[in-house]
Amino acid sequence: MTASKILLLIIDGVGDRPCGILGNKTPLQAASIPNLDRLAAEGICGIMDPIAPGVRGGSDTSHLSLLGYDPHIYYTGRGPLEAAGCGIKMEPSMIGFRANYATVDDDGNVIDRRAGRIADTTEITAAVKNGVDLSKYGVEIEFAPGTCHRAALALKGKGLSAAVSSNDPKKTGVPPKTIHAEDGSKEAAFTAEVCNEFFRQAAEILKDHPVNLERKARGDFPANVVLIRGAGEMGVYETFEEKHELSGSVVAAAALIAGIGSSVGLERIPVLPTTPLDEQVNLVCRELEKKDFVLFNVKTADEYGHDGKAVEKMKYLEEVDAALLPFFDMPNLMIAVCGDHSTPCTIKEHSADPVPLILRGDGTRIDLVTSYDEISCAAGGLCRISGGSLMPILLDLVDKTHKYGA
Repeated sequence: MTASKILLLIIDGVGDRPCGILGNKTPLQAASIPNLDRLAAEGICGIMDPIAPGVRGGSDTSHLSLLGYDPHIYYTGRGPLEAAGCGIKMEPSMIGFRANYATVDDDGNVIDRRAGRIADTTEITAAVKNGVDLSKYGVEIEFAPGTCHRAALALKGKGLSAAVSSNDPKKTGVPPKTIHAEDGSKEAAFTAEVCNEFFRQAAEILKDHPVNLERKARGDFPANVVLIRGAGEMGVYETFEEKHELSGSVVAAAALIAGIGSSVGLERIPVLPTTPLDEQVNLVCRELEKKDFVLFNVKTADEYGHDGKAVEKMKYLEEVDAALLPFFDMPNLMIAVCGDHSTPCTIKEHSADPVPLILRGDGTRIDLVTSYDEISCAAGGLCRISGGSLMPILLDLVDKTHKYGA
């Protein structure tokens, strides 16, 4: 018997290094994760370099690689993928940016790069989108809210370039930077001028917006400027179904991951960072009843890695583990569990350490590994693979691979 459905569960930033506070164990090694251990015992394991050995993958490049899209060919920057994840319909040649609201004081210096982590920017984002006028440049804008202080910007028009800098100073006490061209092209110079005009008009709109006046009255930081970064030109993607002959969905609270999924033609199933894990799992199960493939990303382990919080990362992995039980009852399901990269608490950043991988489903060889962690999986039957090999292996296991040769 062979599985026919694929669940790709990506525990963002799952890999780690020994942590002193955990007795020199990784969060995975220290965690009580009986369901993940059961998957390891019932499947075949290995370790995986999401991009290549020694390469520190970003969440964007790594997810593309794991979905079978070589990032060296397809990756054009994070901005357009983030914009797609915020619901902007990105078309080829549009320029996308990551954005976030920040606070400047009366002298124009940044005093909070996240505007006090403002919870809801829907109203002010609509005001900026509807109020900024770049028609004199022949440029249209799309501007959409993300979670909390985050947003996304997209520019559409002729003569645009992604070769522009950010206005984010990445520190407080200084003003936002002036955006400039990063090459000598007239297109980049033009785009930089457009971006600076967007920033100027947005600041005028936000300065006396009722939401910000209310925030100031409460003693909260007003969201009175927009910082943009990560410019990229939207690329052209062969759809996931065309490429792999599988229908699919993406369930991910992170806008970037949802944007990657929707950019390659996966149906986006909306969830929020606050959506309980068990509810997200139920959504995944419903999608697997209708689709051949579901990409399911859970993000918080990565955030704890960036914050250097090993104990919290361990506890979150236990929460993920507890939510996985319904997947054991799904027939004909091939489950792949991995990370998109390692985020060791000791360095608070992505590393090139390979991530542990499980493939479990009907027809899969079973090796001797019984625990899901970075060291145990290294002894598994998959050995060490690259992220670009994951989809071909999964397609073979669900009997979707075409023979090479006679």
